[in-house]
Amino acid sequence: MVHLLASEVRQLLHNKFVVILGDSVQRAVYKDLVLLLQKDCLLTLSQLKAKGEYSFEQDELVQGGKQGRMHNGTQYREVRQFCSGQHLVRFYFLTRVYSDYLEAILEELRSDEHDPDLVIMNSCLWDLTRYGEDSWPNYLQNLESLFGRLRQVLPESCLLVWNTAMPVGNNINSGFLPPELRPAASGLKSNVIEANFYSSAEAQKHGFDVLDLHFHFRRHTGMYLQPDGVHWNERAHRHLSQLLLAHVADAWGVELPQRDPVGKCVKDGPARGGPGRRLERQLPACRDQPAFPPLTRPLRLPGCCPLLPTPSPRPPQFPLLPPKPPPIPLQQVTPPFLVCPQGAHFSSDRPFQSDQLSLNHFHSDIPPSTQTEFAFDGDFMFRPQPPRPPFPQPCYQQRAPVVHRGFPRYCPRGPYLPWRGRPRTCKRRAPAYS
Repeated sequence: MVHLLASEVRQLLHNKFVVILGDSVQRAVYKDLVLLLQKDCLLTLSQLKAKGEYSFEQDELVQGGKQGRMHNGTQYREVRQFCSGQHLVRFYFLTRVYSDYLEAILEELRSDEHDPDLVIMNSCLWDLTRYGEDSWPNYLQNLESLFGRLRQVLPESCLLVWNTAMPVGNNINSGFLPPELRPAASGLKSNVIEANFYSSAEAQKHGFDVLDLHFHFRRHTGMYLQPDGVHWNERAHRHLSQLLLAHVADAWGVELPQRDPVGKCVKDGPARGGPGRRLERQLPACRDQPAFPPLTRPLRLPGCCPLLPTPSPRPPQFPLLPPKPPPIPLQQVTPPFLVCPQGAHFSSDRPFQSDQLSLNHFHSDIPPSTQTEFAFDGDFMFRPQPPRPPFPQPCYQQRAPVVHRGFPRYCPRGPYLPWRGRPRTCKRRAPAYS
């Protein structure tokens, strides 16, 4: 997996409508994606902690947030949207995986002018901690209702990616969890793993994609997890964005460029230090200037389909004269069996040039030892050829060559065997060998 630049992310999501649904962790996923669509830099700590602000990196607060009363209850709402000339990204804050509010969101997406092309979703921590003693059976039932409803509402062209819940720390003091509920959340770490298992199985049962973020970040809690035990720092979210974009590109059949892997943002290995330890960034924080120079040319992706139609490159310049072929050995060893398939009379390692075939090659003053044997079909005709410069003696072959490397060249017997003088005339057609 490669580290995509902002220009390449813009091409990948060109004319796409992306919808992200989830809690505060998924809100950070939305923010990092919006930032990556504009510039190559990381989120700042204040941007990660901000909640319900009126504007973030040229996006807008559509509903909830600071437009109303700020609180940490299950009825908190926040809808954000980033819209440019070629991109539309929208975020809905969720406190439950399936509810009447989610039904209203699905109805809004169905009645929208544009159908979503990509839906990214997760909801787990609020479901397991904020809805009483029956939260676990209700979560399993809501998962089944959610994916069944998404199968009915989303169009066939829409790609849904279910993100598994990311790992949590041993001590959780995040704002979404009231102090009176924190002692009961001691087993949340193992409950998240079990919830990820059931949610992944249910998503795959309905034919949706699953991105196992818990697996990718299970060894990075010591270096990239924030002190509250739930949220992650800017480098972890950039790594998450690259994982998500690579998954989307693979699902859409887009071949990514081959460069250094994304592992340079988040390093593997044993965790050093405590949660929230600040490290030196390899990408700068968000500033006015982009962190990387723009690409010298548009991205050209070989394989399934390019990200964007780009002008065809200038064809390479070839020399006017073909390279001089190596001399043909005088003595050639005939193999004990035929290596050419039926209907192929000659095989060679050199490409055939149609303008190099003329009658002068078969009846000329060139020494016979350098000529090559041929077997012609019955409908073979010689056409008039334009004058050609004195090329070195070429090596000929049939129009559809079959090359068998590793075997000596086989010369079939025919009327054009090498002689000490000029080849004699023979009216019989050379026999074909299988």
